[in-house]
Amino acid sequence: MKELLLIAIGSALVNNVVLSQFLGLCPFLGVSKNVKTSAGMGAAVIFVITIAAFVTSVIYKGILVGLNLEFLQTIVFILVIAALVQFVEMFLKKSMPALYEALGVYLPLITTNCAVLGVALTNVQKAYNVLESVVNGIGISVGFTIAIIMLAGVRERIENNDIPYSFKGSPIVLITAGLMAIAFFGFSGLI
Repeated sequence: MKELLLIAIGSALVNNVVLSQFLGLCPFLGVSKNVKTSAGMGAAVIFVITIAAFVTSVIYKGILVGLNLEFLQTIVFILVIAALVQFVEMFLKKSMPALYEALGVYLPLITTNCAVLGVALTNVQKAYNVLESVVNGIGISVGFTIAIIMLAGVRERIENNDIPYSFKGSPIVLITAGLMAIAFFGFSGLI
């Protein structure tokens, strides 16, 4: 239990996928304009990464290793992730059309979100079993959600502030994300 807790905290805070590893920056910067949309994106990412971590771990250990086809891992992982994102997109379109519209083009971008593929490859590299892979996936996706909601909250607050013209828009967002990354490096001695 202690090892699982260390994996979860380590992947969420110490090795935050966005602020420490710099994976998944496109949806992080693109969707973080308001907290509600960011929370929806975070929930979709939590679902996709958790399920992807489980499925890719089972496929890798049960099929690829058994058939000595480990070299196909990246292709298989991409196909699994694409299928899961299509499932999430169809589900959101049918059951939550407002969130589906708010996420717009960024929902299909989860397919190409390198954070999702990064989880699957990290699980293989660290030789995690299925349970450890799922815990790592949950930790990484929760870390992504924390980061995107924090950035959205800051962006909402600075929207109406008096910012010099040359810093308006993307420059202030990138500066804010950089400062958040520096802050998260404070967790590096935690584990």
